[in-house]
Amino acid sequence: MQSNFSVLVGSQPKSSANRWRKLPYAAAMVFIALGSKTTLAQDLEPRSYTNIPIDTNFLALGYLHSDGEVAPSPGSAIEDAQLSIDSVAIGYARTFALAGSSAKFDMAVARSCFEGSANLNGERIEADRCGYTDPIIKLTWNFFGAPALTAKSFANWNQDIVIGTSLEVAPPLGSYDPDRLLNAGTNRWTIRPGVGMSQKLGRWYYNLMLSVRLYGDNDEYLKRGTLSQAPQYNFQGHLIYTLGRGHWLSLNSNYFIGGETTKNGVDSGDDQNNSRFGVTYSFPLAAHHSIKLNYSTGVITRYGNDFESFGAYWLYHF
Repeated sequence: MQSNFSVLVGSQPKSSANRWRKLPYAAAMVFIALGSKTTLAQDLEPRSYTNIPIDTNFLALGYLHSDGEVAPSPGSAIEDAQLSIDSVAIGYARTFALAGSSAKFDMAVARSCFEGSANLNGERIEADRCGYTDPIIKLTWNFFGAPALTAKSFANWNQDIVIGTSLEVAPPLGSYDPDRLLNAGTNRWTIRPGVGMSQKLGRWYYNLMLSVRLYGDNDEYLKRGTLSQAPQYNFQGHLIYTLGRGHWLSLNSNYFIGGETTKNGVDSGDDQNNSRFGVTYSFPLAAHHSIKLNYSTGVITRYGNDFESFGAYWLYHF
């Protein structure tokens, strides 16, 4: 879900930028955590690994707002850390046949603006930043229970169990300034293989998914440092009720672990053990148009963020 944008980088007052450069590494990581790893672990994707007619194109445009507290990693010198993010995303997808089964190719990019503040040694510090996220490219193949069907044939087909696999890649093409602590891009590769299944039972669907994010190194962390990250594992479950054609409601949850960061060879002790819960509602506007709304919040937060997020998306298929 997640066109080409001209690169516009948000500015920052010089005095504010200088104060942020003086932050210790542990404090700095609290504010780049959201951009570099924790929002990625939050994604809740209902109706993944379900069959879709082949030769169908999808265009999506969406807005996402997130804000809340950031739980610092051990040894951090900051307190009362807050972060707010507003993003606009655009994406394209196309379905096709692969070895007789349905498959889908997705690509997406977003423009995000961050605002953060925290107490450091009794002083309230603030920063803001805008930029483009790393683009996301994803291939999904439903290799079991999802025959490749045209839209006409699909209308008379009933789903049972569908099993599939996916591979998501995020190349380091987003906005990144090694002199800044807050960036929309991560300056490293991220690869995410996954497997999942869905089953339809009358008006009900359920989805189960497992994926792992594998991170490359950022060799320009705070200009001269190196940031590494351990793999992060994500488990998801979704319960979906179909209200009508193109009209559905989903309860979503996930649990993600791992992902400890290492800065210049020193472990941070910030591995994740977090969970989120959310609701997604989708309804049709016309024959080829629909709106999707979602909301999610943190349920368990060991380190990272405890955010509330709201998203609204317009989808067009042709």
